[in-house]
Amino acid sequence: MSGYVHPESLVNTQWLAGHLDDPSVRLVEVVWGNSDEWGAPAYRAGHIPGAVAWDFGSDLQDPARNDLVGKADLEALLARSGVTPATTVVLYSGLSNLLATFAFWLLKLYGHQDVRLLDGDRSKWLAEGRPLSDQTPAMAPTIYRAQEPDERLRAHRDDVLRAIGQPGHLLVDARSAKMFSGADTAGTAQGGHIPGAVNLAALRETYPDGSFKAWRVPTVREDGTFRSATELRSLVDGPGITPDKTIITYCVRGGLSTHAWFVLTQLLGYPDVREYDRSWAEWGNLADVPIEK
Repeated sequence: MSGYVHPESLVNTQWLAGHLDDPSVRLVEVVWGNSDEWGAPAYRAGHIPGAVAWDFGSDLQDPARNDLVGKADLEALLARSGVTPATTVVLYSGLSNLLATFAFWLLKLYGHQDVRLLDGDRSKWLAEGRPLSDQTPAMAPTIYRAQEPDERLRAHRDDVLRAIGQPGHLLVDARSAKMFSGADTAGTAQGGHIPGAVNLAALRETYPDGSFKAWRVPTVREDGTFRSATELRSLVDGPGITPDKTIITYCVRGGLSTHAWFVLTQLLGYPDVREYDRSWAEWGNLADVPIEK
């Protein structure tokens, strides 16, 4: 696939159409909120046949702890979804696959081996007029034992603080240019960016009333599929996002930045990229951390 280092991390719609009845494949649509485009209503109205639904806010995160879902709860989620350690898990979502890349990163964090992303997200399947179902599939439960989280893939606040100003380290901010500059606080106490960060800017689209409509990320084409490896290298080389650095990605709350993490690690093969999943939702509400504007 277009010169990617790990092409096995992607599947296209044609491949997926040929594997809908494959018992070794588990298809997951990641949803969030009540949007008719990427929320639970979208899944209920029509999803790719055989797909189960995972909720970004309650299945992949633990609101009570304000943290990622714990190991035991993830094991329960995978078990009731009919997933075994040998299952090929294929993820997709709306919203430029931002919810799905978060789930991809989370499964890698907990050691699941064969995880793939549908190139082009939910919208490409719809645009091609492929079949949909409004039936929630019944899954035979399994017993799943996850690995301990691989902390080499994740950054916490103290990791970010140590990285600021360190030679060979780079922070990549995947939010919009307005959020990076501080003009848009995204509902947090403070606007701006982590000192020394570079901006791989996404475009925040809004409806006429100013409410959120969609994110447009620079790493995908108009049809939602990823740009070629050559195009992606040119895009990230400009701001100095190079593979010789230790990189930490962050955004608002993990969607945009795990999308960037996916591009850097899976498509371009960068060896040392960590995701700060709490991102600006945490950093922008702290009183004792440095912020640039």
